[in-house]
Amino acid sequence: MLRRLDAFTRGPAAAPFAAVIRSVSSGSVDITAPLNFWASQRRSNQEKGSRENVYEPATGRVLCQLESCGAFEVNQAVEAAKSAFDHWSKMSGMERARIMIQAAHIIEKRREEIAEIEVINNGKSITEARLDVDSARLCIEYYAGLASTLAGQHVQLPGGSFAYTRREPLGVCVGIGAWNYPFQIAAWKSAPALACGNSMVFKPSPVTPLTAVILAEVYTEAGAPEGLFNVVQGGQETGSLLCHHPNVAKVSFTGSVPTGKKIMEMASKGVKPVTLELGGKSPLLIFEDSDMENAVRGALMANFLSQGQVCSNGTRVFVQKDILPMFVEEVVKRTRAIEIGDPLLESTRMGALVSRDHRDKVLSFVNQAKNEGASVLYGGEPFVPSDPKLKGGYYMTPCVLGGCTDDMTCVKEEIFGPVMSVLSFETEEEVMHRANDTTLGLAAGVFTRDVRRAHRVVEHLKAGSCFINNYNITPVEVPFGGFKMSGIGRENGQVTIEYYSQLKTVFVEMGDVDSLF
Repeated sequence: MLRRLDAFTRGPAAAPFAAVIRSVSSGSVDITAPLNFWASQRRSNQEKGSRENVYEPATGRVLCQLESCGAFEVNQAVEAAKSAFDHWSKMSGMERARIMIQAAHIIEKRREEIAEIEVINNGKSITEARLDVDSARLCIEYYAGLASTLAGQHVQLPGGSFAYTRREPLGVCVGIGAWNYPFQIAAWKSAPALACGNSMVFKPSPVTPLTAVILAEVYTEAGAPEGLFNVVQGGQETGSLLCHHPNVAKVSFTGSVPTGKKIMEMASKGVKPVTLELGGKSPLLIFEDSDMENAVRGALMANFLSQGQVCSNGTRVFVQKDILPMFVEEVVKRTRAIEIGDPLLESTRMGALVSRDHRDKVLSFVNQAKNEGASVLYGGEPFVPSDPKLKGGYYMTPCVLGGCTDDMTCVKEEIFGPVMSVLSFETEEEVMHRANDTTLGLAAGVFTRDVRRAHRVVEHLKAGSCFINNYNITPVEVPFGGFKMSGIGRENGQVTIEYYSQLKTVFVEMGDVDSLF
């Protein structure tokens, strides 16, 4: 396990970070080793190319350097996955399930270590990171349970003839992850893919490359065939090579809408199915009969989880006019009390944003909101923790914007940071129209004590993941995904099996052929 930051890694005479993260054989991770992984081993690039620094958001220091994979490395990883698929796809669902369950057990045993590495590479609080690791483990357990249930259908036809269907794996699947949930996303994509009998090549975000490699080693330790889950590092060029590779059968991507469009276009060249989990500008509707305490809690969870870097966040908070002053007063009070600082400390509730550039972009949205007439009720400024070892980190105060209108940039565009835009509404019909007035449709939330109203409003909201009297909970048993430009397909839930398999129909004639010729 990693030593505590304040005790070792951030001290004035601290040893190099790589020395703190020990080798995998001793129960931890060595980031001095290559971060690529295929055929069940870490691999170096064939040719030394350009290197990019990987930073620790909490301190701003360099953790390691990343080399992007080129055509040779991508081909090696895909070939390893193709070889593993030949063996894995022929195993029974029960056999696959046993290996996946073992992987989940290993993750549970290494929970704290994986969570701490996630914090160091991503910047979110240790409390949240533990929940992310739990979500990854539960996802693998859930799909292990479904692996042995995959089955087709028998259809009786006239004259004793019949037909049946087979649900078969696709082949080599590609997963492309985002930087806000590095370990969880790798599990969310690999678990259903592996349960269906596929293999996978996964490319994490170049900003957060560390924990996907841990998952690859976990699967290997659990007994997965060589090459079943592989990791290639890199940016846009590496992703393009994966999408265009002739031996890749499917691409699953989590990230921005513009990048999702490009991936869909590249995959279309090979008529490859895609799953896209893209951006959101989700509405949260708070009616006057809401339980105020729960509505405030929900709004905070809908905006400030993971420093606001969550695609499903309910960043357009519509509050019915009569309760607006009371709601705003309580939200600002709670927002002021959020503990910002070292994300590895138990007391911290908001860590650092993922990069300096991203933090500055979020702050620029706040400034633009002020220029367009919004009021900053609290926050929206750079923050420097009192601990001098954190002075280079990428922190900001969570922001609450009041007096917002539908035409403001902060209300129309995805900020992807801890910025809540509060708007007022009067009638149910009005707010439903305004809530749907966006090209995105990932999530939506409703707070009300009126059960009929709750279901009536949710029916009319054009969003794929809706919450009643709660927000931003994602049980692995429940499908997650969006409408409109927020994506295609679903993550989690039983339905995701359909996105990682294909259906074959077999007709069996028990009589003579009835021919016209």
